[in-house]
Amino acid sequence: MIKSINHIGIAVTDLEEAIETFRKLFQFTDVHREDVPDQKIKVASFKVGELIIELTCPTSPDGAIGKFIEKNGGKGGFHHIAYESDNINEDLKRIEAAGITLVDKEPRPGAHEMMIAFMHPKSTAGVLTEICQPKH
Repeated sequence: MIKSINHIGIAVTDLEEAIETFRKLFQFTDVHREDVPDQKIKVASFKVGELIIELTCPTSPDGAIGKFIEKNGGKGGFHHIAYESDNINEDLKRIEAAGITLVDKEPRPGAHEMMIAFMHPKSTAGVLTEICQPKH
């Protein structure tokens, strides 16, 4: 069952510059940093209240974020919203049975020790939507 919004993903072209911009806005002190080689990204994330803001920067132009930035005229921007699930496998089956097109039919490892899966934005009102579940 989907429990809550887990994070909002923002694609950026310069991770350090984006961190400083958002630090000025939200005045956070703790930043989680992570490389996710399978997705060809570097991630920096911080909390605003209970919500995680995830800044994703491509490490290669042929990864999903690199392609998104290229398609977006070389600029970053809002990329996705992620909902936390307590059973990602059941939710994927339910969502697919409801006619939503899945990008990932099986969960895969993501940042923050999560299993993740995306739905195609053409099936979700133009918004790239992710479901995630902690691995533990």
